[in-house]
Amino acid sequence: MLRADELADAVARRSYGKLIAFLAARTHDVAAAEDALSEAFAAALTDWPRNGCPANPEAWLLTVARRRTIDVARRVAHGDVATAAWQVLAEGPNDAAADTDIPDRRLALMFTCAHPAIEAAIRAPLMLQVVVGLDAKMIASAFLTSPTAMGKRLVRAKNKIRLAGIPFRIPEREELRDRLDAVLDAIYAAFGEGWTDAGGTDVVRRDLQEEAFFLARLVLELLPEEPEALGLLALMLHATARHRARRSAEGEYVPLAEQDSTLWDLPICQYPQ
Repeated sequence: MLRADELADAVARRSYGKLIAFLAARTHDVAAAEDALSEAFAAALTDWPRNGCPANPEAWLLTVARRRTIDVARRVAHGDVATAAWQVLAEGPNDAAADTDIPDRRLALMFTCAHPAIEAAIRAPLMLQVVVGLDAKMIASAFLTSPTAMGKRLVRAKNKIRLAGIPFRIPEREELRDRLDAVLDAIYAAFGEGWTDAGGTDVVRRDLQEEAFFLARLVLELLPEEPEALGLLALMLHATARHRARRSAEGEYVPLAEQDSTLWDLPICQYPQ
């Protein structure tokens, strides 16, 4: 049985992006969704040790976060007229992603983060923070920059989104191809960060690889005729198949030309899986 803090950590790693996507689909405000979910996790660390861990921790967190968002909306409402955010949250769960061809809310939110009004260079990092749940330090590592600089860029991007009123709506199908490159960049960056764990002992990085594969397959399901999407998944599968051969017994990197191909896990390369 996991302790309350261990369960909260596991849920954060497993479901952060999904929970943000559910919340943001209602309010179209990712920053507010992040704030509400952060408060929900804080509440969980107080409530779960005292009252026991819920059977469905994701649902518990989503309910608390939604209530936090409603409370904020009520406080800023003018007179008897509630804000739009309060109204849509009060209506209940949203199936916005189900109204399009996008098969998962996280993937829908990734395409949303690729809005053309958002600076191109920050779209993939924004997806990694909002949808995958990476912190600025890990995102900075993926994009070869400093954590401080990356943190500032992400804050500026969110401020611009809020001040400019950039709509966080799920794009129409005909808009997806123009946003695809940024989504693939984010997926590959997540995979690359997981790939840096040579021994496969880091749970967070192992989860990153699994999430990257999940999202890559969703993209290909959504856009099966896109060669870049197919090529990315093929590259990820090829890299994963060589996992056991890419390091020597001493942990040193082994170039592809020098790897022992008998150690390759060839069935991994057989798509689909």
